[in-house]
Amino acid sequence: MTLNDIKPGNSCRVIKLHDTGQTRRRILDMGITRGTEIKVNKVAPLNDPIEMTVRGYHLSLRRSDCRGIEVEAI
Repeated sequence: MTLNDIKPGNSCRVIKLHDTGQTRRRILDMGITRGTEIKVNKVAPLNDPIEMTVRGYHLSLRRSDCRGIEVEAI
């Protein structure tokens, strides 16, 4: 399951990042690392981006970036 599959109001934990290069570095710099808990807050009206809470701050990511983040529901 990827972060893209989590519905608003649900939480998950990061298992693995599948992206490489600059995209991976940017996601890591935002604090999304293995074991991090993420709560999906809402999805924008046109279904992209996704707003979430990561390590106590709000973050929005494009769906294309969320597809590379493997998670497990908690």
